[in-house]
Amino acid sequence: MTLLLTRSDLEMSLDPARCLDALRRGFTSEEYEVPARRVIGRLPGQGSATALLPGLVRGVPAYTVKVNAKFPGSRPALRGVVCLHDLGTGELLAQLDSATVTAWRTGLAAALGTHALARPDAHTVAVVGAGAQAELVMRGLPELREVRGLTVCDLDAGRAARFAERHGTRLGIPADVEPDPRAAVADAGIVVMATWARRPILHARDVPRGTHITSLGADEPGKAELGADLLEGARVVVDDVPLAVEMGVLAEAGLDVKHAAGTLRDLLCGQVPGRVRGGEITVYAPVGLPWQDLAVSWVAYQTARASGTGIEFDFLA
Repeated sequence: MTLLLTRSDLEMSLDPARCLDALRRGFTSEEYEVPARRVIGRLPGQGSATALLPGLVRGVPAYTVKVNAKFPGSRPALRGVVCLHDLGTGELLAQLDSATVTAWRTGLAAALGTHALARPDAHTVAVVGAGAQAELVMRGLPELREVRGLTVCDLDAGRAARFAERHGTRLGIPADVEPDPRAAVADAGIVVMATWARRPILHARDVPRGTHITSLGADEPGKAELGADLLEGARVVVDDVPLAVEMGVLAEAGLDVKHAAGTLRDLLCGQVPGRVRGGEITVYAPVGLPWQDLAVSWVAYQTARASGTGIEFDFLA
């Protein structure tokens, strides 16, 4: 029997602290030699079809295959499924809503990278792009460090206001809305960007020294949030260097491998340093890796099985 898990099922089954722990274990565990693949198929118009496979984590007896439809003009912009298979038999254990899994794994992995690279005394956050991924960064980051202030910028003023009110109330902190992204980041120690931008939003002149920026938008060809001048002067950490050069933050800026200080795995395993100087600008810019889907999906599957959440379905009937 296959367990079908909807967005609401996943929200009931997932917990930021458990997912952060699962992602941290994934980053620091030994990698499989099986190469992961990220395949993007362009469609007519604005859409794309994306597949990530296989998701593998040492110690988890399963793997994932994720298929997404990405249409920036739709709401939601991302739809699809994560298929969770038994590693030994290939049995389809579960199908999970991919938009929810993607938001959780991207946002919480970003929280880990943000905490690892930001100054220890950085407690004010600016969010540019108040969508699902930024939502999860803001749910995960307070598990790792104190957040004392929030500024939100979004093209949709109403969405920005709701985001600010929601997290300001939840954390008991001042939360403001600022329509200009440059003004929004002016006093923030931490900047979280999660947009569909096709041209850079921030350049070197816009970002104060010592700021950390997590850029989630440059995850496929044609997307860019940060200018090349900003990236050239920053310490840049990614989740996969070849992908960052092929389709991520470095690709759109015309930069190469020498501009990447390393990966978040390298940093968390102590193989490369994080922030070297308090006054430098640091950037974490992931594209998202298949194993991260498995880390979150396995937590959801185990919890849902234990609690009786979800619908069982027999595809072989």
